[in-house]
Amino acid sequence: MAMAFRMRFEVKSSSLLKNYVSALIGCAAMSVAVGAAASGSKPAVDKALHDQALEILQKSISFRTVDGAGQVPAYAEYLKSVLVEAGYAPGDIEIEPVANTATFVARYKGTDSKKKPLLVIGHMDVVEAKREDWKRDPFTPVLESGYVFGRGSADNKFDVSMITATLTNLKRQGWKPKRDVILAFSGDEETAMVSTRKLAEQFKDAELALNGDAGGGLLSEAGQPVVYGLQAGEKTYADFKLTVTNPGGHSSRPSKVNAINQLAAALDRIGKYQFPVMRNELTTAYFTASLPKLSGPTADAVKRYLANPEDAQAIATLSDDPSYVGQLRTTCVSTMIEGGHATNALPQKAVANINCRIFPGTPIAEVQKTLGQVAADPEVKITQVVTGSVPADASPLRKDVMAAVTKAVHANYPGLSIVPSMSAGATDSMHFRANGVPSYGVSGLFMKDSDEFSHGLDERVPVSSIDGALAHWNSVLKDLAR
Repeated sequence: MAMAFRMRFEVKSSSLLKNYVSALIGCAAMSVAVGAAASGSKPAVDKALHDQALEILQKSISFRTVDGAGQVPAYAEYLKSVLVEAGYAPGDIEIEPVANTATFVARYKGTDSKKKPLLVIGHMDVVEAKREDWKRDPFTPVLESGYVFGRGSADNKFDVSMITATLTNLKRQGWKPKRDVILAFSGDEETAMVSTRKLAEQFKDAELALNGDAGGGLLSEAGQPVVYGLQAGEKTYADFKLTVTNPGGHSSRPSKVNAINQLAAALDRIGKYQFPVMRNELTTAYFTASLPKLSGPTADAVKRYLANPEDAQAIATLSDDPSYVGQLRTTCVSTMIEGGHATNALPQKAVANINCRIFPGTPIAEVQKTLGQVAADPEVKITQVVTGSVPADASPLRKDVMAAVTKAVHANYPGLSIVPSMSAGATDSMHFRANGVPSYGVSGLFMKDSDEFSHGLDERVPVSSIDGALAHWNSVLKDLAR
């Protein structure tokens, strides 16, 4: 998950740009209308529903759904039990093994079979977390200081839990959507995306997909809303393997050639390198909409960058901020390393993984070539690692989607800017877009940047975000399943 802004976007034509501008203008108009209609108080959420959503989230965290652990099917069975208890027919829920994981599909039947279904997507798997690294057991949910701690609490089990709780509540209320609403949860989004590709192929006739693993709201450190980002596309994801090999030998006979040292030197050069700054209409819109709610050095840097995209000082300030660096350029970072074969031998081999999030319009091959030039060592071999990433065009900013999201967000935060923005990460949406299904990141999670620990130590989400997320999903689903 991601926090709010993990998307890939590329302007393909002037007509597409006009559609984006038109949608932004329409969104601004809706901001006035909806903001004026809102009373300023957030939608009330029944305490029983809040408690159920919190329970689902906590139980979800307890399933160790990392790659290879084999717990995704068990987690899927748990989600099925929650829906069946709420009134879903067991036959409307399908759990299918895929590779070493599974897909989860649950159909909420609509009244008009001629309408294309509305997909709601997310992922059940999480990134690995080691107990010895964490202050708390990553797979034992902990309620502490107003947060739920645990691996997957944000990425992506928060929205999976909120979506599930919302649909159980709607089922109990007897809600009758016109079109089918289909939950389609993948089981390996964080790795190979085999299950994602299967779901994208299975539902390529859907009207659109709403992704709980992208989009969402940013709060200031004082807890005030800054902006809501709606996912319309994603940066390209790519991994590269750097390998150094040499004959090795006895450690008592060191030589100037050492595979680990060579690799470390190359990684150091790559780590210090910054790809050229790039921008497009989507990133510009994001910075523009964020500016009114920012303050201090960040606000000054954004203002200067918008006025002059070559302002070196502004770029340096924004590049030091994890919230903005991904909006400025291609980024490549070292994520894994291994080397050597014995404690008393010179290493014969050293290998590292470089993970890149590539700015739209930049070919993967060009990034690989740049890495080779920066490494500046012909003995460092760089090869691309095959991943689940695929190229996909941006989704059009449909008026119905923009209206539904605007209404839902403004019910909680009247007048808040809603901005289609490029995500620096990758999600399941790319595969649905690649199959022609417009996909939008519309997470209900609002949180501070300082609370963002997805993929990191002591991942957490604020309990205070639950009610807003439940109201958000209730509103969006009702409006788009018509």
